[in-house]
Amino acid sequence: MRIGLLACGSLLAACSHQSAPPPPKAPPEVAVVTIEPQPVSITTELPGRTAAYRIAEVRPQVGGVILKRLFTEGAEVKAGQQLYLIDPAPFQASLESAQASLARAQATSISTRLMAQRYKPLSEARAVSRQDYDNAVAAQDQALADVATAKAAVDTAKINLTYTRVLAPITGRTGRSSVTEGALVGVNQSAALVVIQQLDPIYVDVTQASAVLLRLQRALKEGQLKQAGDSQAEASLILEDDTPYPLTGKLQFREVTVDSGTGSVTLRAVFPNPEGILLPGMFVRERLAQGTNEHGLLVPQQTLTHNQRGEATIMVVGPDDKAVTRIVKTERALGDQWLVTEGVAAGDKVILTGIQNVKSGDMVHPHEYVPGELDRQSLTSPPTQKQ
Repeated sequence: MRIGLLACGSLLAACSHQSAPPPPKAPPEVAVVTIEPQPVSITTELPGRTAAYRIAEVRPQVGGVILKRLFTEGAEVKAGQQLYLIDPAPFQASLESAQASLARAQATSISTRLMAQRYKPLSEARAVSRQDYDNAVAAQDQALADVATAKAAVDTAKINLTYTRVLAPITGRTGRSSVTEGALVGVNQSAALVVIQQLDPIYVDVTQASAVLLRLQRALKEGQLKQAGDSQAEASLILEDDTPYPLTGKLQFREVTVDSGTGSVTLRAVFPNPEGILLPGMFVRERLAQGTNEHGLLVPQQTLTHNQRGEATIMVVGPDDKAVTRIVKTERALGDQWLVTEGVAAGDKVILTGIQNVKSGDMVHPHEYVPGELDRQSLTSPPTQKQ
């Protein structure tokens, strides 16, 4: 009997030992980042192309044969520099003919003036008729008009002779010449002799969606953004090879009409180009400083995930050290951070590391993230093995 009781006691003790619950796990360790409002510069990166500051299509203003080309294609020329010489011989002859006509008109004018002077006292003495005197005065006036006409013809001939020296209207770089020596050119020809483009400074034209422009204007009006400056907004460039352009420009012009096909507005900035790095038609990316959010909330990009509905979410630590998932709205990426407009507030502790071991509602043991912690964890954590 005693042996049976001992056996039953041993069995009960074994059963009670097997049903004892395991000790509770310690809350997982997570690193958090405390969100604090800070001034955030709002910049927009837009694709665009460069355009010459000024373009001059040089065409002849008189017709004739090209005798000389006096510039090197692709070289820099100054305003007023001679580019071509059109055969001046016929225009020189026209000038000399006009000068001779002027001399004849001036001689006639002198004769009629003397005639009118002699007729005046004779008419008063009634030695000649009043009609003869009136005719002499009219002849004098007609001679003066002939002199004015001849002077205008001389001026026209001088202008045409000057036009045989084709001059550069602006300072800039020349393109290819469309004519050579011996070519016959005309006043109304459609083809330009050469095109000159001023490249310093140079324009950069970009397009921005009108909806984005409206949102920025509304944010500025409501005080969410502070104007980037009282003067023109600054702009910077990223070149085609992803290298930054060393000089900054200014936003100079905004188109007043929205393109109905694309729903965008053209913006024009002007950049200095002393080294000639920027050429017309080059593709660039322009960064425009459009304002400052004085109370911007930034969260690291690695803290954001997406739920099944595609909504951006982050996990924060609540007052009772419980993890809470929140849906957030992001406005734009700034480096390795997101600018968040909804879903977080100043002072929130966003979980940065250890989030893979936590689900919403779990107790956690948070500590403030120390810069470089992610790098140390990647070095100390064992490599994952593929199944």
